[in-house]
Amino acid sequence: MKKIHVIGGGLAGPEAALQAALAGCEVTLFEMRPHRSTEAHQTADFAELVCSNSLKSESENTAPWLLKQEMRVAGCVLLQEADACAVPAGHALAVDRVHFSRRVAERIAAEPGITVMREEVTRIDEDAEHLTMLATGPLTSPALAAELQRLTGTEHLSFYDSIAPVVDATTIDMERVYFAARWDKGTADYINCPFTREEYGRFYDALVAAHEVEAKAWERLDYFEGCLPIEELARRGRDTLRFGCMKPVGLRDPRTGQTPYAVVQLRQENLRADSYNLVGFQNHIRFGDQKTVLRLIPGLENAEFLRYGQIHRNTYLHSPSLLTETLQLRAHPNVFVAGQLSGVEGYTESIAGGMLAGRYAAAVARGEQPVAAPRLSANGSLVHYITHADAKRFQPANITFDLLPPLEEELRRKVRDKKERHRIQCERGLAAWQEWMVGDPPPR
Repeated sequence: MKKIHVIGGGLAGPEAALQAALAGCEVTLFEMRPHRSTEAHQTADFAELVCSNSLKSESENTAPWLLKQEMRVAGCVLLQEADACAVPAGHALAVDRVHFSRRVAERIAAEPGITVMREEVTRIDEDAEHLTMLATGPLTSPALAAELQRLTGTEHLSFYDSIAPVVDATTIDMERVYFAARWDKGTADYINCPFTREEYGRFYDALVAAHEVEAKAWERLDYFEGCLPIEELARRGRDTLRFGCMKPVGLRDPRTGQTPYAVVQLRQENLRADSYNLVGFQNHIRFGDQKTVLRLIPGLENAEFLRYGQIHRNTYLHSPSLLTETLQLRAHPNVFVAGQLSGVEGYTESIAGGMLAGRYAAAVARGEQPVAAPRLSANGSLVHYITHADAKRFQPANITFDLLPPLEEELRRKVRDKKERHRIQCERGLAAWQEWMVGDPPPR
């Protein structure tokens, strides 16, 4: 049986390593931190969540719910650990990020089939006897990025991913805010900061006037549309934020019975509930200006910020021209790619990519031909997108119903309700996934 080298200790790498080891493979997991850090990581921990702490919706019959249900059926290790250290977040799965990283590290340490190497990998031997799994994520080191260019013969695409600010819970003026979930869906776990028209105007004017961090000469500002900085969104129009991350719809203030003009939502960061992140407030503003602007949010006038928003380069492969549906490089089938490096976007999607890649690599290590996840499933649809997207317009993607096969036209005409259509898609996806799992059961 071939050995497997997994490069990257973020989300996809540990999941891939655990899946392969649980399938009986001998795995070496490489992580360059702490010897070499990145622009965004603060620790050398496995599975560090550098942006938010949310793994998206747990509402039944949503696309993120379907993806996670499939992962649970397949025995996804990191999702098991996320479930075990969840914090209140309404209808979303959010985790205590420190507890989560610790639990993942414990699972890796407890697995005898995994050897951890704390060193930077700068060379990929595509002809080696072992298999290679690239899971270095959006912050792939320059040396390894150059090696990927050599290996693929293709220029990387880059965009900028952003990090939301985190506020000290004890410094929030609780008299000015209220707890609620949108449309009262799930439990009221979000702190909502309501704006009047005048307050929003002052905030908006300060935001668009704030100074951005100056980009380095070698950096190209090519933002991912699904994760734009708030100042970039604000420039598109005075009310753009009110239809995006500051949307007040469904967030009636129970104290007044009225819907605010705009709302900023704060989501719990950890089990102790001593810190909250500003949902959707990733930005690229200088820290001093951030403090001024963010303190214009009602309830945060005297807030202390544990972390300010940041932005960092995100690198990914042009997967439609490079990857197979079993996440192997077409030109080098002994090399697998998992997580955000493959063109998926989001924590859950990255873990899912690691789970699939780990299983596929284990099959190849055993001398078998891996069978791609079914197209009807959320996992299969996500991989189908990154490997079959329009090559000229390829951008990273989160899981959405748009990626799943649409219902037949006759059934669409018959079923007018969108929620019912989604329920049918989820039912079909789970059925296809479970049938696929019969031939590819979860690891021990």
